[in-house]
Amino acid sequence: MIKTDTLIIGAGPVGLFCVHQLGIIGLKCEVVDNLDKIGGQCIELYPDKPIYDIPAVPECTGEELTNNLIKQIKPFNIKFHLNERVEEVNKVNNKWIVKTNKNKEFETPNIIIAGGVGSFEPRKFSPKECEKYENRSLFYSIKDKTIFQDKTISIFGGGDSALDWSIFLSKIASKVTLIHRRNEFRGALDSVEKVQELKNAGKIKLITPAEVKEIHGKDHLTGVSIILNKDKTIHLEADHFIPLFGLSPKLGPIGNWGLEIEKNAIKVNNALDYQTNIPGYYAIGDVVPGPALAHVASAEGITCVEK
Repeated sequence: MIKTDTLIIGAGPVGLFCVHQLGIIGLKCEVVDNLDKIGGQCIELYPDKPIYDIPAVPECTGEELTNNLIKQIKPFNIKFHLNERVEEVNKVNNKWIVKTNKNKEFETPNIIIAGGVGSFEPRKFSPKECEKYENRSLFYSIKDKTIFQDKTISIFGGGDSALDWSIFLSKIASKVTLIHRRNEFRGALDSVEKVQELKNAGKIKLITPAEVKEIHGKDHLTGVSIILNKDKTIHLEADHFIPLFGLSPKLGPIGNWGLEIEKNAIKVNNALDYQTNIPGYYAIGDVVPGPALAHVASAEGITCVEK
């Protein structure tokens, strides 16, 4: 039995910063994560993706952010239990007894869920013929940006990931085309403006509104066909195709712990201490519904944890 002041479920950026905040007020914690590495989505799906919204850091990658967070918490000598999933949670004498799928048990008065969107996988492009190109010339996440050096790239999507990768790859690829089904983008205004500037400078080709109809190639992808205005079809040559539709979230076992769930997220008192409907249970980060800024202000939800 491992005894700790707090058990954090999730080793992504929010969980890691939570470790730091707990450490500076003298609380010990253990961290459990279903992935086999520290960093959550940032390290699993977007290690090379540029990030522009970290305070005092103009630009960094998911991997750089993770490494800096790990360095920041090093003085607290935190133990990580990776490749483990929390399966059972029971209350015994005012303490939580938490059991993982590897039969490891923890005793703690406080549980903080920082599990992001839970288990996740990228939403995939529908045609079955895409499967043979996956991780070779078709990518739903980018883990090695060097393969795009001097290549012709087609990106399909309208959110932050599509915009950010279009901006970044325009620096190293020979040609970048961004395709979106609408004229309006869903990403940060600053990113939208940067894409428009790169379009005007001839560094990004922007095609909207449009839908990708099919992809072409034999052993390697050679291009994509897109439909403009629902009737005109054009063909684009491409060495690589990157559909970025976001993630398909699943809470997994968390959804069966008696917590109040709303739209696949855990309801908390985010005006006070981020406690859930169950005393001693807290939740922070993307697993919490509400404005994004409230998720970042996670310190309010962890300094109230009782030792």
